[in-house]
Amino acid sequence: MSKSLVGVIGAGAWGTALATVAARAGNDVRIQAREAEVVASINGGHENTLFLPTVPLDPAIRATTDLGAMAQCALLLIVTPAQHVRATLAALPDSAAPLVLCAKGIEANTQMLVSEVAKDVRPSARLAVLSGPTFAHEVARGLPAAVTLACEDEALWDAISPLLSSARFRPYYSDDIVGAEIGGAVKNVLAVASGVVDGANLGLNARAAVIARGFAEMQRFGLARGGRAETLAGLAGLGDLVLTCSSENSRNFSLGRGLGQGASAAALLSDRRTVAEGAHTAPVLQAAAAAMGVEMPIVDAVCALLSGEQGVAEVVERLM
Repeated sequence: MSKSLVGVIGAGAWGTALATVAARAGNDVRIQAREAEVVASINGGHENTLFLPTVPLDPAIRATTDLGAMAQCALLLIVTPAQHVRATLAALPDSAAPLVLCAKGIEANTQMLVSEVAKDVRPSARLAVLSGPTFAHEVARGLPAAVTLACEDEALWDAISPLLSSARFRPYYSDDIVGAEIGGAVKNVLAVASGVVDGANLGLNARAAVIARGFAEMQRFGLARGGRAETLAGLAGLGDLVLTCSSENSRNFSLGRGLGQGASAAALLSDRRTVAEGAHTAPVLQAAAAAMGVEMPIVDAVCALLSGEQGVAEVVERLM
């Protein structure tokens, strides 16, 4: 199979890891970064020293700050934070390349899923969503991972899955874009709750209870929004939930852990170079759930702690 040029928009840890995925699948890769030092680091030293240090990158990965250069790519992976996807797509030059949406969140002003934002900005674009239990540093180092690649139809899957598949990175097909997105968005908020329990030293029993009850909340919201139960019980839902609720490698879990230890949300979020999407998604998810009449008490508790409405002791009581 001849090489394709795969574009990755967003050169944070996850974008850089996905660039390695595309390179391992045999493609040339162009990754767009906002920071000139990231471009220099990738092109000059084959390493993203700012966001994914100590991981050697394939020379097939070339970086640029020019969004316009992505117009030549056969496939585009959109890996910017969820709240920036609209602006990114609006600034992207016209292209027939399919878009693989890799951000996990819900747009704050509109309560739209990322795929809905993409269709709003790019009505003719062919869309897929990539979601599942993955930590960037493990994927970048070539450790085994499996993900959901939800596509509009099987023809799109047939076209793009070979550009991302390798012996150590296996996408599984789904046509449930909504379910895949909701799993990825909701699990970030629940990971904050799990981190709070850990930071408050409440034990593994309590953490397991939060994960299980959180999964029930994810299912209620996902089904109400049009997702399917089997998707939410798969890699993009339960799989990602278990991973992010169980490790300090999760930015959202680490945020919750700090909150559980008594630090303020403002202090924790201001000190982060990378984005804990759960902090941005929580109030949007809370409002969307309320509008649909879906009860999500764990999400409500996380929002109360993030906003300063309640302290750790009160929130922990609500979580349990």
